[in-house]
Amino acid sequence: PARARPAGPVSDARVDALRRVPLFVGLADEDLAAIADAANEVEVPAGQLLVQPGEAGTGMFFICDGTAVVETRREHVELGPGQFFGELALMKPDAIRTARVRAKTPLRCLALDRASFRGLVATHPEVAASLIEVALGRLAENAGVTDD
Repeated sequence: PARARPAGPVSDARVDALRRVPLFVGLADEDLAAIADAANEVEVPAGQLLVQPGEAGTGMFFICDGTAVVETRREHVELGPGQFFGELALMKPDAIRTARVRAKTPLRCLALDRASFRGLVATHPEVAASLIEVALGRLAENAGVTDD
C-alpha cells in the first residue's frame, strides 16, 4: 500500500526533485520550497496502482524517484524523475481520471492537491500556462490527434 507522509518541513531533496520538473523552470528556490511544503510525499511499491480511469481526480503527482507506467486506450508511456501525471485533475473541480497509472518500480512522488495548486498559480500564472499546454498535448495524444 501507498505510504503518504504529510506535508511538513521541506527537505532539500524535495526542492531538488521539483527543480528537475520542466514545468517549474524559472521558479526561485523559495517558490519551490513553498510547493514542496504544500505537497505530500507518497511512496509506493512496484506494481501499485496510483490512478484509475473513471475515478475522481483530486491532484497531480511529480515523480522524484522510480518509474511509473501511464496506460491509456492507445498506448503505454513510461515516466521517470522530473515528470508528472494527473494534471488534468487540476483543470476542473469535477475532473475524472482518464488513464491508469501504475508504479513500474518502487516510486517516490510529491502529490499536490487542487487547493495547493490554485495557490501556486495565483502567484505564478506561467506555471498554469505551461501546465495547460502539457495537458492539451496529452489530451490530443489520447484522442489520436497529433501535430507531427
